[in-house]
Amino acid sequence: MGRFATTVPLYGELRPPYPAEFFRNVAQRLRLGNEHALIDLGTGPGLLALGFAPYVGRIVGVDPEPAMLVAARKAAARASKAITLIESKAEAIPGDVGRFHVVTIGRALHWMDRDRVAVLWERLVASDGTILVCSSNSATDGRNPWLDEYNKARRFWSESSAGERYHRQLGAVLQGTQFHVTDAITIETSRQISVSDLARRVLTFSSSSPAVLGNKVEPMLRDVQQRLLPPELRRLRHRGRRVDGAGGEAIGKGSAEDIIRLSAFGPSYLKVRLPHLEPRGEQILADTGARRAGTRW
Repeated sequence: MGRFATTVPLYGELRPPYPAEFFRNVAQRLRLGNEHALIDLGTGPGLLALGFAPYVGRIVGVDPEPAMLVAARKAAARASKAITLIESKAEAIPGDVGRFHVVTIGRALHWMDRDRVAVLWERLVASDGTILVCSSNSATDGRNPWLDEYNKARRFWSESSAGERYHRQLGAVLQGTQFHVTDAITIETSRQISVSDLARRVLTFSSSSPAVLGNKVEPMLRDVQQRLLPPELRRLRHRGRRVDGAGGEAIGKGSAEDIIRLSAFGPSYLKVRLPHLEPRGEQILADTGARRAGTRW
């Protein structure tokens, strides 16, 4: 069983989502069309691959976890989208898979071997192609007042030996390659999420999955919800009095606003500089970036 096998039923529902506007803005900046092919490395349940599907002609998803590929296949059927799915680590993709105009990587880059994935990109990316390293995370700039306490709870319940992570910084992956980072598009949005779902989100991480926690799942859920209560309600519950609703500084009536920062950045062969997208309305942000050394703007 893979490290994410028991997170499959929860992953797509509880991780910070990629909204439709994210895909639309990135697709417009890259001028994607039916003539383009996209491969998503570490596709999981297919969130990125299927999100970009309306903007490209062919999509391929790669993941080493069979249960994730089953979820991606079902999601593609629900969306009436054709997708080719390959069970493999990104670094072990068959050599005959071809080249792609867009290579996407979501919440998977830190699991990939730096040296091997750099070589992989050289053979996957078409001469006019782009690599997008995408992320969707709760904003850490203080606008989510519940986030610090939540992350403390996550660390408390996480198993540090759940898997080896190679790196997080894109710049480190690009060292010694023909790619380097160019412009970034950043998109922000927000949504309401219940406190119980914030607690359940802990189960979507490999280091605190149902398989890792075992019989500690219910104590974890209770603890996280307790930590998110405002101090006065926390004291009441500590004294044995029933408290309905939950909260933290920004959480009331059992829900919170989750301000989500999304990005799509990475190495590319872009021939035109992408314009900066100014936040507007709900504050939508996105990131793209990196070109082959020597490419002229």
